[in-house]
Amino acid sequence: MKCIKFAIILIISMIVPLSAYSQESGLTPDVLKKIQESYKSSPENKALQNAIVNNDINKIAVNHDNAGAFDTYFSHRVPSQAVTDQKSSGRCWMFTGMNVLRAKAIAKYDLPADFQFSQIYTFFWDQLEKSNLFLQAIIDTKDKPMDDKTVEWLFKNPIGDGGQFTGVANLVDKYGIVPAEAMRETNSSNKTSTMASILSLKLREYGLELREMAAKKATTAQLQNRKVEMLQVVYRILALNFGEPPTEFTWTRHDKNGKPVETAKYTPQSFREKYANEDFSKYYMIMNDPTRPYYQVFEIEYDRHVYDGDNWKYLNLPMDEIAPLAIASIKDSTMMYFSCDVGKFLDREKGYLDIHNYDYGSLFGIDFKMDKKQRVSTFASGSSHAMTLCAVDLDENDHPKKWMVENSWGSSYGYKGFLIMTDEWFNEYMFRVVVEEKYIPEKYLKMFDKKATMLPPWDPMFSPED
Repeated sequence: MKCIKFAIILIISMIVPLSAYSQESGLTPDVLKKIQESYKSSPENKALQNAIVNNDINKIAVNHDNAGAFDTYFSHRVPSQAVTDQKSSGRCWMFTGMNVLRAKAIAKYDLPADFQFSQIYTFFWDQLEKSNLFLQAIIDTKDKPMDDKTVEWLFKNPIGDGGQFTGVANLVDKYGIVPAEAMRETNSSNKTSTMASILSLKLREYGLELREMAAKKATTAQLQNRKVEMLQVVYRILALNFGEPPTEFTWTRHDKNGKPVETAKYTPQSFREKYANEDFSKYYMIMNDPTRPYYQVFEIEYDRHVYDGDNWKYLNLPMDEIAPLAIASIKDSTMMYFSCDVGKFLDREKGYLDIHNYDYGSLFGIDFKMDKKQRVSTFASGSSHAMTLCAVDLDENDHPKKWMVENSWGSSYGYKGFLIMTDEWFNEYMFRVVVEEKYIPEKYLKMFDKKATMLPPWDPMFSPED
């Protein structure tokens, strides 16, 4: 009887404050009336409603004053090659990194414009390495509860096809690189979603198993042995979807006119040494993150592709100090890895990025007032796509007017496969660029010598680019 009385009291104590809260803060009839009365059924609103409900918002929000022909001339442009196509995959980071490397290879060896490194080769190892990273992270966090923030993040993100430049550097260093002819794309590499779902499901299952083993006091050796068995299954899934990566291959180099130059036998590492012999320690990520202090170096925990590789690390700088670094690189005919919030104010037909492309304010009769810092802080904006920065148009005072990037969505997208952005858009929606050491002033390089501030992987700024 006492239990029943206690239950009734508990229920009443829960209901009363909830009821009071709903009455004060819910959509009451009086509040609804005020809201509805604020929308006057005027001829103007009726006309707008008719237009909006029957059309794509962007079609009727197009800013006519800004919709004319746009200038495609650039004062400084790195010679670009045939545009690549990542198809229905999230591998923009890999295509972008490979495009930086292939531009150098084409220029050095007079290769055909359509020469490419094999993205699927590197992607195979990326997926195996990410699987190991997840499983080992589960072992490392075995003593933490399931609702721990890091453990929760790991199970939410066991694997994916997105990434960033550090992944390209670590994977090429460890596994070498091969030409596209040595390992061809497959349906699963061009369309990664199904395989990613299968791998994610299996890895989550394996993660639970490892935690259960740890709870039963399994030794470190037992956990590691079981992890290797799990990775054998992952390897089988990858091999069935992609084929096995070559360990040795024969390749004929052609010049830009298609004439055979030489035929030789390579391993992925020997091919890397000849055609992509880059010292990635001399590549630095520079970022504009207005939510954090400038002139400091930050590192993102678990934001890497290889367990024994490097976390994503960057120097945070104001936009007006990033632009000169990018300009110096372009003037020296060197492309850069670049990422931004590509979907904002994008005219997809022209391939034109301008904050004045669409006038949502006039259409809806409201103002949008958030700045870049506020958009990032509220998850309204963040880096979503990586491309290759290849051109800048400078005025008579050497100030940038517009920029151009080589995209990886095929040559029919945008402006012949490229996207052009105004400098104003660049400042608002560009987030990071990877610049070679020789284009970075010494005062910035010294900042990388200081210990980086570690940030959590779930921060809104650090989702992998796809």
